[in-house]
Amino acid sequence: MKLTQNFSLSELTRSQTATRKGIENQPNDEQLANLVALCECVLQPIRDHFGKPVRISSGLRVPELNAAIGGSTTSDHTRGCAADIEVPGVDNKVLAQWVVDNLEYRQTILEFYEPGIADSGWVHVSYNPGDNKRQALTATKQGGKTVYLPGLVA
Repeated sequence: MKLTQNFSLSELTRSQTATRKGIENQPNDEQLANLVALCECVLQPIRDHFGKPVRISSGLRVPELNAAIGGSTTSDHTRGCAADIEVPGVDNKVLAQWVVDNLEYRQTILEFYEPGIADSGWVHVSYNPGDNKRQALTATKQGGKTVYLPGLVA
């Protein structure tokens, strides 16, 4: 099922953990509507701007899958509002900054990026038409714990 010109439902629901654990990672109607909005308003504009495929490492996570990977119970992934992405050949900080400068979004998080290593980490993007607070963060490890810093500070 196509969600937009360049994105399919299978890309947003694919999960090695779900496959391994036999978890049915398929959206309900509300999650599907959220995935379509995410693709239309964030992922497709990224694809159109950079002219390269967007690699999705995590999209929808039904609650059982989210629990299996140790995700936050309030994760936007569980509502179909978020994806963790990279664009091959594009520095992840450049990608995150482009989203912040050009799109409506709920959160953009530059996760575990190492300056000077273009493909380190990934970018978490979320979109929620009712709550696009445009929060930009950087996730890093400090003392063995994940810490979220305001802005794109890497």
